[in-house]
Amino acid sequence: MSIASLSQTRLKRATRGNQAPMVEPIWFEWLTLVGMLAFASWLLGSRGVWALLVTSDPTGITVVIILVFLGGTLWCGARALELMRQRTALEAAAAHAQRATVDDGWAAAYWYGLRQGGADADAPLDILFSKVHGPHSTAWWVNAIQLKLGLLGKVIGFSILALNIGQMQNFDPAQSQELLKSLTSGLGVALLTTMVGLVGNILLGLELTRLDRFADEIIERAQEIGLTIKSTYATP
Repeated sequence: MSIASLSQTRLKRATRGNQAPMVEPIWFEWLTLVGMLAFASWLLGSRGVWALLVTSDPTGITVVIILVFLGGTLWCGARALELMRQRTALEAAAAHAQRATVDDGWAAAYWYGLRQGGADADAPLDILFSKVHGPHSTAWWVNAIQLKLGLLGKVIGFSILALNIGQMQNFDPAQSQELLKSLTSGLGVALLTTMVGLVGNILLGLELTRLDRFADEIIERAQEIGLTIKSTYATP
């Protein structure tokens, strides 16, 4: 191999080493998940599952859980888009981190705070963590509501079952069909609301876990670059 070709090879390797990491398309991952959920919803609707869920739950808790899940999923999509934008802005500002301003994104504002210094050295990182992770705590609370609503429906269903049993004065074989219908209605409410709450909690928890991990990567990348800024502006 000639000296010129060897130099070109080393130059290409160095160029690849200085390239910014690729930003994960988390918003497109969310779109893929939503597409899968939409297909599953259409499939369940064609089988009459949605109609069964609505008609079998007179309390309406199942519908409330579904609405909470839809709202949480839409919020996750908006949040995923914002986090992807901030990660892209981070990589764009990483080349001039020493001159980055607060207008260049959350990470750039963190670097700007490091350069400014101050009495509270941890304040820039606390602000960055609040911007990146703060809204997720509320989202996790909303996700837990689905499970609590499912448990509430379970309690209501068994309460209906207990009330129907308590109202039985005597057993009339001629009314056995109507009696079984009233008893199973309460049991159906308990099982359906619990099932819907668990499924919604699992699916929305999966979305929020992915957002949390992506937010952690933003903070790690910002701190990795921030270490060089600290060492440059460290006071003797």
